[in-house]
Amino acid sequence: MSEIYDKQDALGMAELVRTKQVHPKELLEEAIHKIETLNPSLNAVIHKMYEQAEVTIENITLEGRFAGVPILLKDITQEVEGEPITSGSKAFQSYRAKKDSEFVRRVRNTGAVFLGQTNTPEFALMGITEPSYYGPTRNPWNPNYTPGGSSGGSGTAVASGMVPIAGANDGGGSIRIPGAYCGLFGLKPTRGRTPAGPLLGRHWQGASSDHVLTRSVRDSAAMLDDISGIEKGAAFYAPPFNGSYLQCVNQPIDRKLTVAYSTDSPIGTDVHQECIDSVLKTVKLLEEMGHHVEKKDAPVDGRKIATSYLTMYFGEVAATLSSLEELLGRKAKSSDVEPQTWLLGLLGRATTAEEFVFSLREWDNAAFAMETFHDTYDLYITPTTAYPPARIGELEPKPMEKLLINTIGSIGLGGLLKKTGMVDQIAEQSLMRTPFTQLANLTGQPAMTVPMHITKDGLPCGVQIMAARGREDLLYQLAGELEQTDHWMDIKMLKVKG
Repeated sequence: MSEIYDKQDALGMAELVRTKQVHPKELLEEAIHKIETLNPSLNAVIHKMYEQAEVTIENITLEGRFAGVPILLKDITQEVEGEPITSGSKAFQSYRAKKDSEFVRRVRNTGAVFLGQTNTPEFALMGITEPSYYGPTRNPWNPNYTPGGSSGGSGTAVASGMVPIAGANDGGGSIRIPGAYCGLFGLKPTRGRTPAGPLLGRHWQGASSDHVLTRSVRDSAAMLDDISGIEKGAAFYAPPFNGSYLQCVNQPIDRKLTVAYSTDSPIGTDVHQECIDSVLKTVKLLEEMGHHVEKKDAPVDGRKIATSYLTMYFGEVAATLSSLEELLGRKAKSSDVEPQTWLLGLLGRATTAEEFVFSLREWDNAAFAMETFHDTYDLYITPTTAYPPARIGELEPKPMEKLLINTIGSIGLGGLLKKTGMVDQIAEQSLMRTPFTQLANLTGQPAMTVPMHITKDGLPCGVQIMAARGREDLLYQLAGELEQTDHWMDIKMLKVKG
């Protein structure tokens, strides 16, 4: 069974179930075996739902497109009624979901079988997955390195072969960064394409969208077909698409595209040569395919984008900390969360309503600029990340930095920090390794990472491709073509031992 399981993507497994070549229970048993074998060393799965999965299998029908396929969900926003959902934080250790999120309800309707939840940094705030509460998740390509974040647990689970598909979400790159670091395909949909409710009408002011990480392009497309659509009460609607994303994967592009690309960091920081090479290799391939490609930066101010993104970031953390009062029965205190989280919350409390509104206006300005840009250019290509994966622990604050953070947190100097210009320093430090992904979150555009390069150290390095709002179909078409080339990394070449 293991050999069959390892060779199939999610749709392949579903086809074996549908044609009765494999029983769903066999897939479940193999997935559990994989998790129990690999997870002790990789730490991707932090909550298991095996008993519930067995009940699902006993009552399963074969009506859904992913009927019988094992899937993991991310430990934030992807809520299953009655199950814990901690958002990577000890502060939420006693919380149980009141109902299924709409994303989970729609995924459940595909027939997929939920096996558990995957690790995420506290409140999904980091581009690495090393929460204090659960410990670090490790990259299956090399366990000394990070799989990225914030969907790092899902990235590791899929890349290691525990499951063929896993839930993820992306508020600043959290699908694309783990996709790039783990050699997977990951697409962040257009704002409003996938559901955010029912407890919220938007996540991170519309910057964050839920979807999946997958080994194959077609699995991602098929899942988007099944979970997209208007949600009652949602803050945003995506431009309608009346076709099938799955069909797009096998539908060749019938014209020559005009493509812009850049390898320069939008915040003026360095970009690793391997990440530059990944883009140049892809550019050359597109030219060989007949498309017109030219070097052209996006028409936005990268530093303004970074600052406006972090303004939202600070405000959302402050609001989350305030909402803890209902759960804890008291006001949150610094010991309830990680020191960096508390510091971000202080900065949020020191942010004015005026500053928050101006940051959202910057998002809209960038959205209009990019829509005009896409009148000329069908696609915009950059590295997914500015650096290959960091080593586990490499991005932890140094002892003196921790002391400073704890000191600032204990006396509440958020306002003073803002006056000193530290926000600009935080923007550069936190986004230096991942400066390319936030733009699509703020403009609402779809963006994907494709696995086109492996570094000299044997680590994956992704390429990001953005399209105009509503054009996931074009991204899936191109990804389907790229997947058939020799440049596309074959995740099956990764052999992970427990």
